[in-house]
Amino acid sequence: MALDLIDLLPVAWREALSAFLDPPTVATLSRFVDEEYARHTVFPPRPDLFAAFRLCSQETARVLILGQDPYHKVGQAHGLSFSVRPGVALPPSLRNIFKELQDDLGVVPPTSGDLTAWATQGVLLLNAVLTVREGKPASHASRGWEHVTDAVIRALDAKADRVVFLLWGAYARRKASLVTAAHHVVLEAGHPSPMNVRGFLGSRPFSACNKALLDAGRQPVDW
Repeated sequence: MALDLIDLLPVAWREALSAFLDPPTVATLSRFVDEEYARHTVFPPRPDLFAAFRLCSQETARVLILGQDPYHKVGQAHGLSFSVRPGVALPPSLRNIFKELQDDLGVVPPTSGDLTAWATQGVLLLNAVLTVREGKPASHASRGWEHVTDAVIRALDAKADRVVFLLWGAYARRKASLVTAAHHVVLEAGHPSPMNVRGFLGSRPFSACNKALLDAGRQPVDW
């Protein structure tokens, strides 16, 4: 039986996305992803493919942090953008995220890079492309995932309650045009990668995000 990726999503997310998805595009993507998992080492592992959606429900989602594609080394990716499994060395981008978090809110950098605690508070840690071949960054780009994750952004934009969109780096910032409802807030900054010498450190995204949530009567995130 052919894989249907959308069927693997939690029901509420599936319903929220339905109006924004093109079934033939999703079917083509589903076949591609199924074949890639069968023939190659692909990250994240299949059980973690939609971890971001299981941990952050459609109802509670109030913040989006958008990455590009998953980490491509063994043991790193587990379905949450920028996050790594407990015990895995912190990637450089995540180290900069934690540095900015400390400078912004005084949070002592954690030793673990597992961001599950953010996800369970309504922070959707989404990659624009949800799978990647081992050792080959961007190997699954332009195969249909962007259609699905753009639909996620549109579904969040359709929510009546404020959502804060944290878009870091040129790729993520191009998605700002998908956010059209005036009650939402888009916070743009440079990518946290050390290769980006300016634009992220000093941007204070975490305090700005919490202010935007509080201004709308929503609970801030305990970063």
